[in-house]
Amino acid sequence: MTNSSRIAVDAMGGDEGIAVMLAGVAAARRRYEGMQFLLVGDEAKIRAGLEAHPNLTAASEIVHAPDVIGGDDKPSQAIRRAKTTSMGIAIDLVKRGEAGAMVSCGNTGALMAMSKLALRTMPGIDRPALAALLPSLGENDTVMLDLGANTEVDARNLVQFAVMGAAYARTALDLERPRVALLNIGTEEMKGTDEIREAAAQLRAADHLRLEFKGFIEGNSLSRGHVDVIVCDGFSGNIALKTIEGTARFVADLLKRAFSSSTRSKIGFLISRPATELLRHHLDPNTHNGAVFLGLNGLIVKSHGSANETGVATAIGFAAKMLRDDLMRRIAEDLGNFEAKAA
Repeated sequence: MTNSSRIAVDAMGGDEGIAVMLAGVAAARRRYEGMQFLLVGDEAKIRAGLEAHPNLTAASEIVHAPDVIGGDDKPSQAIRRAKTTSMGIAIDLVKRGEAGAMVSCGNTGALMAMSKLALRTMPGIDRPALAALLPSLGENDTVMLDLGANTEVDARNLVQFAVMGAAYARTALDLERPRVALLNIGTEEMKGTDEIREAAAQLRAADHLRLEFKGFIEGNSLSRGHVDVIVCDGFSGNIALKTIEGTARFVADLLKRAFSSSTRSKIGFLISRPATELLRHHLDPNTHNGAVFLGLNGLIVKSHGSANETGVATAIGFAAKMLRDDLMRRIAEDLGNFEAKAA
């Protein structure tokens, strides 16, 4: 039986150090009073860091790990050290049912490899996918997957991603029937690869699913809010994600430069500050932090390596919500319904 009230945290995985990790966990604890945490890493460092967070001490248990996965470690190297590293031990706590979910800011490739090996994929899922929420101009954020777990996929994989993404959107965004689209080079039915067109045909025919298939979407519409779930292979998805993040930084830096160019510009900044603050918050990756590996027999949440206290708390909050709303059960039910109808 999984202890769904406890979240295992890789306390050593963040770029900003253990102090920021613990501050983020403490902030999450204040938001989610019922949550308990398993803090995995160097016991002496964690215990010393907890002195600044008395509210977290009573809600936490330290699990010592003598080793850490580095940012440059290859997945094959990480797997061989799974039993001694903070990341590997935290994943194992989920596998053994001692934690309902695991959160890490560490090496994405290592996390994916170790999680897949330890937890395996759910019945009916061929490959797990990395999903995240992106800011949009619509009424809600947009789910996008795969963001890097699979560089090459077939039509079956894309359909499974669509089913998992829709279940995630119903959970994370509280949508009854999410609008789903496949990322493509055009919106016409004849555009794209054979795999994309075949996946589209299967999704159009699956009208029994709790989603509304909207066909194809192009890269210039990713943030418009026209759909709730965008499905693609991991190669395209990772490029799209990095492009969106880079564009957001470019816009922010451009505004900063423009507003500091003259006295008149500085006055204009003061007048427009409420709007620019709203823009900054909307584009801040820490407010949308937390990508989920969908399709595994366990809930694994990947945080930005450079996440600050707010970002760490946000990622833990996502994990808590996914546990509370039983995301894995929803995915299993939706996929079972799809395969039963297809058979």
